[in-house]
Amino acid sequence: MRRVEGRCDHVVVIGAGLAGLSAAIHLAGRGLTVTVVERGPVPGGRAARADIGDYRLDLGPTVLTMPDLIDEVFAAAGANTDDHLRLVPIDPAYRAHFADGRELELHTGPEPMVKAITDFAGAREADGYLKLRKWLIRLYRTEFDRFVATNIDSPISLVNPAAVHLVAEGGLRRWDRAVADHLHDPDVRRLFTFQSLYAGVSPQRALAAYAVIAYMDTVGGVFFPLGGMRALPDALAAAATAAGVNFHYDTTAASTRRSGSRITAVTTADSRDIDCDAVVLTTELHAAYELIGRRPHRPQRHIAAPSAVVVHLSSNPAPHVAHHSLLFGRAWRQTFDDVLTRGRPMRDPSLLLTRPTATDNSLAPRGRDLLSILAPAPNLARARIDWDRLGPAYADELLATVNRRLPAPLTGVDILRVTTPADWARQGLLAGSPFALAHTVSQTGPLRPANMIRGVDNAVLAGGSTVPGVGIPPVLISGRLAADRITGTPTVRPVPAAAQAGGMRS
Repeated sequence: MRRVEGRCDHVVVIGAGLAGLSAAIHLAGRGLTVTVVERGPVPGGRAARADIGDYRLDLGPTVLTMPDLIDEVFAAAGANTDDHLRLVPIDPAYRAHFADGRELELHTGPEPMVKAITDFAGAREADGYLKLRKWLIRLYRTEFDRFVATNIDSPISLVNPAAVHLVAEGGLRRWDRAVADHLHDPDVRRLFTFQSLYAGVSPQRALAAYAVIAYMDTVGGVFFPLGGMRALPDALAAAATAAGVNFHYDTTAASTRRSGSRITAVTTADSRDIDCDAVVLTTELHAAYELIGRRPHRPQRHIAAPSAVVVHLSSNPAPHVAHHSLLFGRAWRQTFDDVLTRGRPMRDPSLLLTRPTATDNSLAPRGRDLLSILAPAPNLARARIDWDRLGPAYADELLATVNRRLPAPLTGVDILRVTTPADWARQGLLAGSPFALAHTVSQTGPLRPANMIRGVDNAVLAGGSTVPGVGIPPVLISGRLAADRITGTPTVRPVPAAAQAGGMRS
């Protein structure tokens, strides 16, 4: 494995998002001095937050999976997740509402899921689900440690027995066809393919290898941190601080100083130099290259993932709404065509509705619920839409769609905040997308931008723009992979307390 050569006693991490926090903790746990530079006043990065009155909004991801990866990060600092963070399993993980009024709950346990699918589509479909579940488990075991959670230096290194097993499991087929081998009901199939939106591609074009994302929530389970998603970066930052990491909040990294092919200092916007032996950059890819004064060697332009419009709102109590609701339109394929090809708002929207107060009612005033609507949208490279003008009216349309799809409409609704692709762009996100780079074939695995930069000996990347990809589990892994590039892979990985106690969460 290629790694940073020479002295690496002091590492500066640029960005206190989840990738930066993971990198900082792993590095500090291996005995290095670590300084984190964060432009915001608090940790979190894209797991951002806002307080509007007594409402505590999560502005970033709302679905949390793979808690064992969180355990691993805490363990790297000699800490225990349960001492810093309380994670609650969400069951059902999702409640799907279809345009014809039918509902199907997605449970991560096989027995309740078999019953739900049997009642919805019959015993044959439930049997297909069990076969699909076994395939997802095999795919995860074949793929995760060998391809997702490891540094890969070149495509040649993928020529190994594990790659043969991945091909044998159908990992290079198309995601939707692999699922269709097991499930015949198109509505049931949606529960195991909608996750392709997280990867920025349609299930008809995504590699079946990405069905490992479906494993994460349909088999591994969905969780929620009490206190809101902000509780996760806050807890990681506290563990990092206890491990000796030094944080500089409200501090923007403006440039780097170099000596030959090595970065020797990070210069802040207020003209301070922070000397360093290595740098981990967790910013957007284009911003990382600007900081080090270089351009990517990649001949073709990077392809941004689709964007999203997010509407945060409050309502009277809505106990009929699950923590996560999938509101599917009739025109499922048209959704991907609108967003990914035609570059237009969805004509028949399929939406993710999240009600965090279903699990933690402290996030809103007494007698009120807090909700958010996430609507996939074309990024600004795909469509030049005047979102500043369209945004408010589109938010009203999305709310009307939600009320048509739910068994009972929300009442007493106040729209608290609307975030559009234009707002993401103003935050410096590529093409106004909060989901970084799409997982197209040309941006997958070793073809995705690498986490080491040619021509700079001691700069390493982490975050959604590099390997392994987008989402909370991948960016936590990316922080560990960045640390491995600096220190080498530890002979013995830290064992989370949950594993020491007899097993991971399930």
